[in-house]
Amino acid sequence: MLPIRIGPRNDVNCERLCSLSGTFLPLTKEVKYLGIYLVSSKRFKISTEHSRRSFYRAANAIFGKIGRIATEEVVLHLLLTKCVPILLYGLEACSIRKTDLDSLDFVVNRFFMKLFHTNNIDTVKECQMFFCFEMPSTLLNKRVEKFQKQYQNHQNTVRQIVNNFKP
Repeated sequence: MLPIRIGPRNDVNCERLCSLSGTFLPLTKEVKYLGIYLVSSKRFKISTEHSRRSFYRAANAIFGKIGRIATEEVVLHLLLTKCVPILLYGLEACSIRKTDLDSLDFVVNRFFMKLFHTNNIDTVKECQMFFCFEMPSTLLNKRVEKFQKQYQNHQNTVRQIVNNFKP
């Protein structure tokens, strides 16, 4: 794993780190950890770019295989069960900015535009209401509530260590 700096001095050049084998580790601006991409910045920040790209890849694969022959209900069910989890993976445990939430909703709106052959966002919103399709931001809020509830109810050593940690 390459080193990354997070904090007020994230952009300051520092001494290069040397591994046990004697090779120098370069600082990086982004690192993947447990499927989440952490970004070097002043505060803890994640990148949703890779998950959005993976969502598009999965959604286009589904649409390419059955998009013209299956009903909209089938395509949307597959989108909700196979593609949206890719988009939301691990985000319930992270603090996420409003702009990132909006970008998650945007990719779903774009897929709706492709599926229903429209560029009108009002038409997309009506289709989402008609099919009772919840946006990623709404689904993520529900997942965060569930995650926090489970975290509060779970009494274990890791939780006690995290709660007692004082930086």
